[in-house]
Parts: sequence; structure tokens; C-alpha cells
Amino acid sequence: MDLIFCGTPEFAVPTLKKLVAEKFSVPLVITNPDERVGRGYPTKAPPVKMAAETADLTVFQPDKLKDPVTREYLTQFHPDAIVVVAYGHMIPPWMIGLPRLGCFNVHASLLPKYRGAAPIQWAIIRGEEKTGVTTMMIDAGLDTGDILLQREIGISDSDTTETLSERLSALGADLMVETLHGMAGGTIQPRPQDPAAATHAPILRKEDGRIDWSQTAVEIARRVRGLSLWPGAFTTFRGAPLHLWHAVPAPGAAPPHLAEGRAGLVDGKLMIGCAGRTMLEVHEVQLAGRKRISARDFLNGARLQAGERLG
Repeated sequence: MDLIFCGTPEFAVPTLKKLVAEKFSVPLVITNPDERVGRGYPTKAPPVKMAAETADLTVFQPDKLKDPVTREYLTQFHPDAIVVVAYGHMIPPWMIGLPRLGCFNVHASLLPKYRGAAPIQWAIIRGEEKTGVTTMMIDAGLDTGDILLQREIGISDSDTTETLSERLSALGADLMVETLHGMAGGTIQPRPQDPAAATHAPILRKEDGRIDWSQTAVEIARRVRGLSLWPGAFTTFRGAPLHLWHAVPAPGAAPPHLAEGRAGLVDGKLMIGCAGRTMLEVHEVQLAGRKRISARDFLNGARLQAGERLG
């Protein structure tokens, strides 16, 4: 079976590697252009490009799929299927109609829940106990195509976006191989999504990381875990940005001096008061322009006053 593969970040790499290992023919890999990381620095290749070059696959990096030159180039290929994993672009109608079997996508949620750009992050932030991966047919909508196969996994209280992404990407790779075999053999029956059950996972903004101390410690800890890749959960300390990279809900009720957004020591640990007299136990932080440090090192340097205000 001849495939065109479209993907960009690390999440897509296990699927590409699995397709190659399973002896699918991949005459072309499409990914985003190399990214400039800063003035005076060399450009950085997407993880999918690096994986493709390691496997000696042809790589194509168009700025836009709608460009006529891109269309002319791709229509020279006659793939059986196009596989799309976290590519970052909407697939245009002409490209959807290009392959014999169709365009298939791996999406990191149990569709129709969490359609959109950040399903893993929002599933953690919103306190879901389970998630999974879905393979689906690509249509003109945003994650609205017919469902092919799904696999479910649990979300633990310690999962971050990184740990959950790693598990889901491996699961998605296996599921795509199963999907391709099933679609080629006619053993999978696509089923429409229920629009009434759809929820959305919009693209993250930097402002999504700002901590609202009127939330409970459980809610804030989920935001810390869900935004661990970007933008991070942050507040301010003495007027400067302060990122919280590792924090957990603490047992017991907050003492009187730890009102919402007030920080202090409880049993020698850095605690911050949250809604409902809950407390957040902070383990790792980062001041603006500094490296990540433990809460203990932060306390040693900051000389924190009891009940000092954050945010």
C-alpha cells in the first residue's frame, strides 16, 4: 500500500516509524518548513522531518497546501491513502479526493469529545479520567469526519501533557496500522460522529497559563500538569513572572494566613492558598530569566514572608 504521510511534531513520529516498520510504502512525507528559533541561530527541523530523513524518505515542506505549485506536485502521486497525524494544516478538498481509500487521521481524543488543536492538554485541565485515540476519515470540517477505530486509556493524577502524549502517540501508531489494514480489507465500517456530543479543545494561548487563585487546588494542579509543555502555569511574585512547573493539591484545610493566592510555609513546605480553603503544595518553580529550581531552593533565596501575595 502506497501512503503519503503528513505530520510535524514528536507526537506524529511513532506513527511514521510504525508504518515504515510494517513495510508500508511511503514515497512522500509532508511536514512544516524548518523553524527559525532566534536571531543568529540555525533553523530547526520538525521531528517528523528528522525521522523521515533517518528512514531515507522523501520530504516535502510546503508553506501552504493551497498553493498551486504544491497541488501540481502532489497530484503526480497516486497514493492508496494519505495519513495525517498532527500536521497542523487543514487538508484541502482536492487533496482529500486524491487517494483511492481516503485520508485518515489520528486524533488524540475519543471523538467527538475534544475536537481541536489541544485535546491532550484540555482533557487534563478539565479533569477527565479517561481519554484515547481515534482514527477517522478526514472531511472538510475540523475533526468532524467519520470514526473508524478508537482505543481508550486512563488519565492518572500524575500525568502531564508529556507523559500522556507519549502513551497516546504509541497507541495511535498501532491503531493507524490496524485501520489501514481494515480499510483495505473492507472490515471497518465508518460511523458518523454525534454533533450533540462534541466538545472542543481550542488552540492554547499564553494567557491560558495565568493561574486564577479563586480556583481550587485540584483545578490549579490540573492546569499545571496540562500546560507543562506550553505556555506553563504562571503567576507573579513581587511583580515578576513566576512559573509553577510541579505542584499538587495538599491535604487538609489552609490555615488563616493562606487566603486565596497567599503563599507561606506549612510543615516546612511551600503552600499557596486556593479556593475553598484548599492548598497547593509547590515542588518546582522558575523565576523570569532563571532556571527551574526546587521549592526549597526558591524559599532559601526569596525569604518569603508568611502570607505573601502571588498574582
